[in-house]
Amino acid sequence: MASRRQPDTFLKFPILIGDIGGTNARFAILKDAFADPKFFEIAETEKFETIDEAIQTNVLDRTSVQPESAVLAIAGPIGGDEIDLTNCHWVIHPRRMIADLGVEEVVVINDFEAQALAISALGEDAREEIGRGIHREGASRAVLGPGTGLGVAGLVRARNMWIPVAGEGGHIDLGARTERDRTIWPHLKTIEGRVSGEQILCGRGLVNLYQAICKADGIEPVHTRPADVTQAVEAGNDAQAREAVDLFSIYLGRVAGDIALIFIARGGVYIAGGIFKRIMKLVDQAKIRKAFEDKAPHSELMREIPLYVITEPQPALAGLAAFARSPRFFGLETTGRHWSIAK
Repeated sequence: MASRRQPDTFLKFPILIGDIGGTNARFAILKDAFADPKFFEIAETEKFETIDEAIQTNVLDRTSVQPESAVLAIAGPIGGDEIDLTNCHWVIHPRRMIADLGVEEVVVINDFEAQALAISALGEDAREEIGRGIHREGASRAVLGPGTGLGVAGLVRARNMWIPVAGEGGHIDLGARTERDRTIWPHLKTIEGRVSGEQILCGRGLVNLYQAICKADGIEPVHTRPADVTQAVEAGNDAQAREAVDLFSIYLGRVAGDIALIFIARGGVYIAGGIFKRIMKLVDQAKIRKAFEDKAPHSELMREIPLYVITEPQPALAGLAAFARSPRFFGLETTGRHWSIAK
């Protein structure tokens, strides 16, 4: 199949898109701007020495379509020709990918930039609202997601484009507010004395919170994995696991409210990531909404801002696909993040 450059994009089709997290890597191929993505089996990062090996094994060996370009979203800061992932042993070498995998160009962006691209166009069937807000279509938006870590990004509208704003918002300070919080906080594992959002609001953070609750209650923790904590809640026989999941959701609501204030996200704040989707049925959504709105002196503003849970199964890939099809609709800076044969 001959490659062809669409009139509104600098990328050649077919395009490989990839969402590279700390635990899993998800890939798809777009044959052209009008085709639905062809998805491939999820690759567990620990099973492959390099990303190139994962792409070769999970994608190229399973299709006759040879991608001409690649757009990858990664969990970590991007700079230089060697890109380290924050919670994964892989190191991305775009020039080596061009030489070894047969692509002509590679674009690498932050994983939550891809999530931000996705929330530019999520329909009602791809999101579920928590509480009630007033959705303003062209207003700023934000997304955060507890997973292997805690990702945060914003999305602002200017000059008829959606502009993603990436950062490391998952590492903001998370403080104690209630008496119960203050009994738990001394037992939390910290990073150089800090309790950041990511120390609680991610998979290992849920375990950190559960174990701190146990220590505050003077009992020995028995769970060491996030799944163990949630399964104990489902079984209904573990008060500390129950409280950990409840507080996890409340703290997530607090941080989501903080992010809403940073971006004045009248277009909505979106919760991504698999962890919250798994525990959503176990928690009181009214308490999450209350924590989200409890931002005096701006509680009235917060009552107007929608809070959503993303239910789209592959939101980052959906965002990458939207960008690959029509990059002119997005103000995505690619300087220093675009490698090609010509460069």
